[in-house]
Formats: sequence, C-alpha cells, structure tokens
Amino acid sequence: MAGLKKRSFSLSGHRTSVALEEEFWAVLDGEARKTGRSLAALVQGIDATRGTRPLASALRLHALAVIRTHI
Repeated sequence: MAGLKKRSFSLSGHRTSVALEEEFWAVLDGEARKTGRSLAALVQGIDATRGTRPLASALRLHALAVIRTHI
C-alpha cells in the first residue's frame, strides 16, 4: 500500500483533515462519482452516521463495504 494522503473537509461547520491510504481515497472518489455526489458530500454523509467511531475508520469501513458489494 502507498503512503497516507491527507484531504480536508468542512464538517458541521468545522474544518477537519483526514489521512487515508490512496487506495481508500480511490474507492471513495469512485463511489462519490457513481452516486452523483461530491467527495465532500459523501464524507459528510458518512460523518453523520459514524457515531463515536473515528472518521478515518468510518471512511475505511465504508470503502470496504463498497468493495464487498462488487465481489
């Protein structure tokens, strides 16, 4: 796996940065395009339902779920 890539978003009125491996960002970017949303909108939706789980973990698990639907 490649190194971490950091991206910044505004969530609930606050700027936050998330560092994920490029492979996870690729899955999330593809899911955003497929669903007709921006990456920021996809991340915001995941953030809204993640509970107490760290955002980076929630994003990785979402990407894993996306991949599992294609197997």
